[in-house]
Amino acid sequence: MAFNLSSLGIDVATIHRNTSVAKLYEIGLRDEKGTAISDTGALLVYSGEKTGRSPKDKRIVRQPDSEKNINWGSVNIALDEHVYDINRERAIDFLNTRERLFVVDAYAGWDPQYRIKVRIVCTRAYHALFMQNMLIMPTDEELLSFGEPDYVVLNGGGFPANRHTSEMTSKTSVDLNLGRKEFVILGTEYAGEMKKGIFSVMNYLMPLEDVLPMHCSANVSDEGDVSVLFGLSGTGKTTLSADPKRKLIGDDEHCWTNEGVFNIEGGCYAKAIDLSEEKEPDIFHAIRFGTVLENVVYDQETHKVDYTDTSITENTRASYPIQYIENVQMPCMAGHPNHVIFLTADAFGVLPPVSKLTPDQASYHFISGYTAKVAGTEMGVTEPQATFSACFGAAFMVWHPNRYAELLAEKLSKHGAQAWLVNTGWTGGAFGVGSRIKLKYTRAIIDAIHSGAFDDVETVIDPDFGFEIPTTCPGVPSELLIPANTWADKAAYEVTKQKLVGLFAKNFTKFEAGTNSRIVEAGPRSKVNG
Repeated sequence: MAFNLSSLGIDVATIHRNTSVAKLYEIGLRDEKGTAISDTGALLVYSGEKTGRSPKDKRIVRQPDSEKNINWGSVNIALDEHVYDINRERAIDFLNTRERLFVVDAYAGWDPQYRIKVRIVCTRAYHALFMQNMLIMPTDEELLSFGEPDYVVLNGGGFPANRHTSEMTSKTSVDLNLGRKEFVILGTEYAGEMKKGIFSVMNYLMPLEDVLPMHCSANVSDEGDVSVLFGLSGTGKTTLSADPKRKLIGDDEHCWTNEGVFNIEGGCYAKAIDLSEEKEPDIFHAIRFGTVLENVVYDQETHKVDYTDTSITENTRASYPIQYIENVQMPCMAGHPNHVIFLTADAFGVLPPVSKLTPDQASYHFISGYTAKVAGTEMGVTEPQATFSACFGAAFMVWHPNRYAELLAEKLSKHGAQAWLVNTGWTGGAFGVGSRIKLKYTRAIIDAIHSGAFDDVETVIDPDFGFEIPTTCPGVPSELLIPANTWADKAAYEVTKQKLVGLFAKNFTKFEAGTNSRIVEAGPRSKVNG
């Protein structure tokens, strides 16, 4: 019997389900504008007007079964069920106008106990290949018995939402309906909306089973020593997790269960801006036949990609199956983390290169999700800009951050994992005065964490943040480890540090009402305000 989508109200006759990479290339190259092949065999694609996610257009349908669990606000924006029905019908109507559709039936989650079955319905070969890379593809035998999916993504992104519909703020709408187990996309062809939509679903479902979903990378040693690394853009999460001495479990989305960790995804979605063989050899060599390269600029004659050209977008991306990485853990599962590492690029230059956190301090820094970006040079402004993203992924967290933070603290304590805060940012002064901590020093710190070199090292307690700072580390100058020692102007250091403490405190005020008091008290204390 031919595969069909009649249960969704779709009657398109030609449906390509879990199609071969070669066939998707053929269709994409023939029929999709802006599609080409790079000189290394990757599929070059163009996502159209939207080259990144549209977080202000993402909504969750308010329903009795789930609404008490959702942290409603500017991230999780409520949507009326009736408006969802309008958007869904608009997407279905658009899908029904297509000559053919693509279906990807696959899994989210490597652990069979927790994985969910996902069905992607889309109109572009590019989107199908992207999701075949990002999800875990079933074997032929598994596909025969796949049955009905747990969640369906209806990608009608080639057609806009109606801006005159109640609650719509633009022609883009990305709607999650937990009751109907559906995700509807209108008005954007950026493929990352599908990937992050599934992550949002897992971020809702997993805490119901006391599983912690994490926006992090993970790797494991040959001896089974597991690390998870959290960090916002620019902190080095991808670079540091691709460790030649350890196997990669995954680069972006994981869950921590009572049995250990598993990767949610079947592939990697790496930033391609300024990519080079020297800086990121693993990613560079993964860009070959089967890889999707989004919105990059390439030479029209040679099809050689210029990764430094950001004229289309700075958010250039590469999507590839995880097995394209040479040193990978297959299946993408491992035991309980021994180390939880929070990466921050502190452009204020006052956080130490490495510090040791208690479980409550770890929860505080987890909820804070801090890094600092370097400001633009317009009008001579060089002041660093603090950035906070709850749980290092606020845009995808459905519950109140405290729910995830308590799960983290519980698992840290239960399984004896150690949490660390590693600053990959500035030393010797803030941006403009100090310098970026050398990557070789950060790698030496990560190596020391993994080898246990900090276990018996003398530490000092930071008087404001309260965490422990190791005073020695193999391969790292000792004076670098205590930030105050690296600043020529000690008074400026103290002023800058108190400013950062204040920024942490100000950011955390919005979480205090719903957060365990132990976690609140584990935050930094200003000398000025106590």
